[in-house]
Amino acid sequence: MIDLDATDRAILRALAEDGALSAGAVGRALGLSQPAAWRRIRRLTEAGVLAGRRVEIDLDKAGFGVTVFLGVKLATKGRVSLEDFERAVTAIPEVQIVHHVLGLYDYRLRVVARDIADFERILRRRIMTLPGVGNVEANVLMSEERRPGPIGSQA
Repeated sequence: MIDLDATDRAILRALAEDGALSAGAVGRALGLSQPAAWRRIRRLTEAGVLAGRRVEIDLDKAGFGVTVFLGVKLATKGRVSLEDFERAVTAIPEVQIVHHVLGLYDYRLRVVARDIADFERILRRRIMTLPGVGNVEANVLMSEERRPGPIGSQA
């Protein structure tokens, strides 16, 4: 574990907002020199605090107007069925996120589709045919508010 000071947290907030920022841009925004910002970013990366930089895609503009969260309960449990399910579900391009969870369901999936008819096709032809699938519950995303999380709330 690494101790984060106020400058480290400010760097994390800046990069969480725009992962494409250069060390120079981060430094200018925070009053640091480019080399100082670069050293801190490298330290955060080497410590595993920064685990990559992502591009945010506007799903509506990319043609994916529907996001659905699926709770999936496997009909059979065991190491083989978990591994088979995980291998098969991660091969479906419309499945963005796979969480193995504890609770009513074994997995929570985030699935994107062009529209409800497209989602129904994905559900029937791809997800319901996966190894071990038992019960499935679908929740359609109505709106989403992104929050900065604990890094954004600390001074």
